[in-house]
Amino acid sequence: MTDQDRRVVVRMFGSLHTHRKASGLETTATVDLPEDGMTGRALAQLLELPLDQIEGVFCNGHVHGLNHVVRPGDRVGFVPHGTPGPHRFMLGLYRAGKEDDGA
Repeated sequence: MTDQDRRVVVRMFGSLHTHRKASGLETTATVDLPEDGMTGRALAQLLELPLDQIEGVFCNGHVHGLNHVVRPGDRVGFVPHGTPGPHRFMLGLYRAGKEDDGA
């Protein structure tokens, strides 16, 4: 697998976007992942995102908890807490929070 094959482009939304920008960091990041991937939690830590402000990780159009393994080539975005009520269910944020709780 080449380095380019291991890359993911990660987008940050809402307050996570603001946090990165205020820290002088890019709001969209390209990251080389190991072949077997890494958890959303590990990826967020690598990107210096505040874990307590992340509600879910979008991966290939689906929302997951931070324990989801992100793999090379995935489309990834981090979503902060504060998404309005009905959207939480439509986007899958409610379910993603239950994944990390072990429910």
